[in-house]
Amino acid sequence: MKINTAEFIISNSDASKCPAEFLPEYAFIGRSNVGKSSLINMITNHKNLAKTSGRPGKTQLINHFKINNNWFLVDLPGYGYAKVSKKTKSVFQQFITDYFENREQLVCAFVLIDIRHEAQKIDIEFMSYMGESEIPFCIIFTKADKISKVKIDSHVAAYKKQMYANNWAEMPHYFVTSSTESIGKEELLTYIDEVNQEVFKNNSGF
Repeated sequence: MKINTAEFIISNSDASKCPAEFLPEYAFIGRSNVGKSSLINMITNHKNLAKTSGRPGKTQLINHFKINNNWFLVDLPGYGYAKVSKKTKSVFQQFITDYFENREQLVCAFVLIDIRHEAQKIDIEFMSYMGESEIPFCIIFTKADKISKVKIDSHVAAYKKQMYANNWAEMPHYFVTSSTESIGKEELLTYIDEVNQEVFKNNSGF
């Protein structure tokens, strides 16, 4: 799939105020400083579509971008170590939960994980929540250019082991990416395109 247009539509902190247009949505979420904004800019061919920052936790709202006029990319606040107050963090958690559990247009969430690190408890716990809530998601491992392929394979294997230990029947579909080297871009866009085709073919309310 080629991205021809990418347009910012709205930011808000209330899932009920997200766009009413019934188009498939793909939500991107991960720990603070996982490289989410850089990944979004990479796959959309826009350097500044999503704002990047050296300060973790910069994204603090639900951000909708309309892609090719037929689907939405949704940039969600990171979870984990953002330097915000406990009160603000609890608000994040509430509207993120509201979005995931009530947004009918959501067809897939992408959980971003920094591949440089071994399996992190917070990521495992978040994915467990997604699984228990029956929210469809894939994993995107980021920053693959920073370590060797041997370490990448080792860290992916560690996540598989942790998820099997947490009673997962199988590892969710995953992508290995690098925003710097554009690794995984075509695979990710092809996946979204294939899901979109299925959604529209089945006419699942879209």
